[in-house]
Amino acid sequence: MQYRRFGDTYAVRIDFGEEITACLRELAGKENIRLGQVSAIGAADHAEIGVYDLEEKAYHREELNGFMEITCLAGNITVMDGEPYIHLHATLADQQHAVHGGHVIGMRVGATCEMFVKALDGEAGRQRDEKLGINLWQL
Repeated sequence: MQYRRFGDTYAVRIDFGEEITACLRELAGKENIRLGQVSAIGAADHAEIGVYDLEEKAYHREELNGFMEITCLAGNITVMDGEPYIHLHATLADQQHAVHGGHVIGMRVGATCEMFVKALDGEAGRQRDEKLGINLWQL
């Protein structure tokens, strides 16, 4: 991963073979980003995405392998238990132009990932909501 700051925004290049959420967690920790907005495009060769089921309180997961375009990767950086918390959603297009999308559980870069991370003033935390089974913003 390489990055450079421009005002309140980081231009980030995540390289082949790197795991996107791990890189974002590293960036947020190094740069003390406690609240941020994430937007990216690129390519992945492995992804695990999910759609949340409120009744089951679990993600219905799909594992994807092979070269895919990251047509949209969006999300945020907050804090939970004092550590950076990365929340991303993605839309991926495979070689047949079929589109897959959902919550990013994991994603590995298949060529490059070009990302902007806008650091916002302040901090937003997260707290587990047992009724929903997810970690909600604490503003």
